[in-house]
Amino acid sequence: MTESLSAGEPAASSCSCGAAVKFDGSTPAYRRILTSVIAINGAAFLAIAGGAALQGSVSLGANALDFLADAATYGISLAVIGRSAAVRSSAAMVKGASLAALALFILGYAIWRAASGAPPEGFVITGLGALGFFANALAALLLVRHRQGDANVRSVWLCTRNDLIQSLVVAGTGVAVWLTASRWPDLIAGAVLAVVFLQSAWSILKQSREERKAAK
Repeated sequence: MTESLSAGEPAASSCSCGAAVKFDGSTPAYRRILTSVIAINGAAFLAIAGGAALQGSVSLGANALDFLADAATYGISLAVIGRSAAVRSSAAMVKGASLAALALFILGYAIWRAASGAPPEGFVITGLGALGFFANALAALLLVRHRQGDANVRSVWLCTRNDLIQSLVVAGTGVAVWLTASRWPDLIAGAVLAVVFLQSAWSILKQSREERKAAK
């Protein structure tokens, strides 16, 4: 999904023909921000993964795995900043494919949990979902000025935006599990999050293909 830079975004250079060049993240400020966001995601993964394992929660498992995947893929984003457009678009394609694989894994886990397992504790899901939301809100505040850019930069923002939505869904899921004493709200939430991940993966892959084609 190709979008132009909005007002307030980092300045974009222009080629000789006057076409705008999308922000590629190659500024010291953006590198520092991305490093901080990686640290936030790593810490959140460690905090939430334990609860997900103890509770057998699909929604918490999705939340934890997404924090881990984000930390890894943001590391890739940091590594390819300043590289050629072909390299950056290839990195974005890897991130899009990884996000799609994560979504399919979560769907599979939800199906497995539907056939087995007791309902998790709702208050644990809500508490850890709230923790994830605050971690993602902090990351989003750091990244909001850089929500537009090439596929590599934009994929970071899309993943962070998804994480905010995900954490709210997880927190609400805990309340539903507590009220119903059923595992079904947790399973449904996991499936919904997987669909959101697939949509974002498609958007990232589409833009990265366009940029890779333009680079050739």
